[in-house]
Amino acid sequence: MAFGATIIDADGLRLRADEKALFREVDPFGFILFARNIDTPEQVHALCSEMREAVGREAIITIDQEGGRVQRMRAPTWREWAPPLDFVAIAGAQAPRAMYLMYRIIAAELRDAGVDSNCAPMVDVAGAQTHEFLRNRCYSSDPMRVAELGRAAAQGMLAGGVLPIVKHIPGHGRATMDSHFDLPRVGAALEDLRAVDFAPFKALSDLPMGMTAHLVYDALDDAPATLSPKVMQVIREDIGFDNLIMTDDISMKALSGSMVENATGSLAAGCDVVLLCNATLEDRRAVAEAAGTMTDAAQIRAERALGMRKTPDDVDIPALERELEALLGGAVHG
Repeated sequence: MAFGATIIDADGLRLRADEKALFREVDPFGFILFARNIDTPEQVHALCSEMREAVGREAIITIDQEGGRVQRMRAPTWREWAPPLDFVAIAGAQAPRAMYLMYRIIAAELRDAGVDSNCAPMVDVAGAQTHEFLRNRCYSSDPMRVAELGRAAAQGMLAGGVLPIVKHIPGHGRATMDSHFDLPRVGAALEDLRAVDFAPFKALSDLPMGMTAHLVYDALDDAPATLSPKVMQVIREDIGFDNLIMTDDISMKALSGSMVENATGSLAAGCDVVLLCNATLEDRRAVAEAAGTMTDAAQIRAERALGMRKTPDDVDIPALERELEALLGGAVHG
């Protein structure tokens, strides 16, 4: 039976009865956690168990744990990390190994809490005009360096049993506005987009999942990438990303339609799964019902992604952290 074509969230630290009933009914592909869902490792694990029990399977549960401003699990219970751009600068020539170690350690913390996916690596290429909401979350202004570091991060997560979600495909680095509140437009020529913005995603096109960008590429379409069949064709054919594609949160203000319109429009454009965050129970139900179940092609991609989940390799996490501290001269955490 096909999965529901949604990834949705919960309101609090444990599921309410009406949330359990909704999840049983609409059978979302997976779930996403936010800071409001996080208290202790035991509580997070219990919440994840409730989510999976509601759908009767080991559904994917993801989170944003990038480091810097974007990390939902925080000190003192979990490790804090410097913003990626700063982290990479500190690491210098050792940045690939440092990124691997950081994300292998993050993966261990996520898996211990019951989380088996992370909305990272973020391989948007930093530019002179990149909006501040994104800039220090980037890894570099060199697309090949970004790809190298994104690969290291992804390998660290995969080794730790966590599925990486590469974002924001096909590239958000030129955005000069925050897509949580506005719709950015990018006027760069297609050849420049291919050479810079698209390049890291092409290099990482084998990763199990990708998340779309809510912005307009004037060289391709007047519609935001998430809602654009033309951009989705570029992602599939030019960039070569044939694995599972989820939307960024369709409730973000960059998209002007209703949540249901954004859900159905993104699926019609070629996305496989709709991500809906911070919505009422009624809106979650409406979007899940409108999205329905995955297409046959999306189901194949979903099963292929889930097949990349593995038992974490057997490593000594404190030893990895000691290696990372030595490599960075002690400047590990934010």
